This record gives sequence, structure tokens and C-alpha cells, in this order.
Amino acid sequence: MDKYKSIFRRLLGYIKKILGYCEGKTLDEFTADSMLADACLFNLCEIGETVRPYLSELNKRRPDVPWKHMRELQRQIMKMHEVIDTHLIWDIIQQDLTELRKKLENELQH
Repeated sequence: MDKYKSIFRRLLGYIKKILGYCEGKTLDEFTADSMLADACLFNLCEIGETVRPYLSELNKRRPDVPWKHMRELQRQIMKMHEVIDTHLIWDIIQQDLTELRKKLENELQH
């Protein structure tokens, strides 16, 4: 199996969990539900940790994907978990993860 397909499948698993947790939720509900936010932050960290060892390879393969930002987000969550901007995390979930999901699914189809 292609190493990248394995990585992309793992990333999709985390993304699908996050999007599933947040489906039908509002920003206010997300902000008020610390367990929901923690579950999403955990999976965002897992995304960053998954891409960490392959950053340069992934960037060469798909330079249109912000791999380094995923890693940096993970670092920020780990350092500042208690003061994370939930509005920013919500925007990442609602906008960036949906787009990333499409790109990874497209990649797996080839």
C-alpha cells in the first residue's frame, strides 16, 4: 500500500471524527461544550502529529495543502490548551477541514 494513502486515510479518520462531533452544532454550542472542544482539539493534535515526520515529503507531493500549518496548530494547542481561541478552532473546523477532507478524498481516488 502506498505510504501516502495510509497517511491520508489516517488523517481522514481524524477529520471525519471532528466533523461528525460538530455536525449540527453552532459556535455557541461548541464554545460552551468543553468535552466537545477537547475532543476536537485532541484530533487536531493527532493530525499535526501524523504529518510531523512527513512534512517535506507531503509538501512535495501536495504543495497546495498547508501541512506546516497543521503541525504548527498542534504545537499551539499543546502549549496553550487552556487559552485556545475557540472561534479560531471553529473556523478551522468549519472551513479548513472541509476543504482538506475533499483534497484527501480526491487523492485517495487516484
